[in-house]
Amino acid sequence: MKVILYNKKLNFNYEVIEKNEAGIELKGVEVKSIHLNNANISDSYIIFKKNEAFVLNMNIAPYSHGNIYNVNPLRTRKLLLHKKEILKYQLKTKKEGLTIVPSKLYWRNNKLKMEIALVKGKKLHDKRNSIKERDGKRESRQKIIY
Repeated sequence: MKVILYNKKLNFNYEVIEKNEAGIELKGVEVKSIHLNNANISDSYIIFKKNEAFVLNMNIAPYSHGNIYNVNPLRTRKLLLHKKEILKYQLKTKKEGLTIVPSKLYWRNNKLKMEIALVKGKKLHDKRNSIKERDGKRESRQKIIY
């Protein structure tokens, strides 16, 4: 498994409840552009329409040699999940008020996969606690070195 990119904001902005793997439907020039690390998933999220999952705001920059085959960088892309998984996630997002966001984009067996996470948004005080914990860990590491 070769990780191409991951969502750096995930653990700061959200509390991760569950993770799952999904395929993603892309055009050929989009795959080539992702291969060159010209993608961003930090602001993207997943919605459901007619029992299908779609990822929004995933930015894949146009491929430099794509010419007429380049597509809109922010277009809606379909996720490939089993029907039971889609229904389960739909139910959790509606009833519990949770969100689904992409956490990683990686290659597995020459296929591009996306790891999606079922998350709950953190409040401001939770984010402050995360910053305090991170700073405390950094200071303790520095004390060990010196």
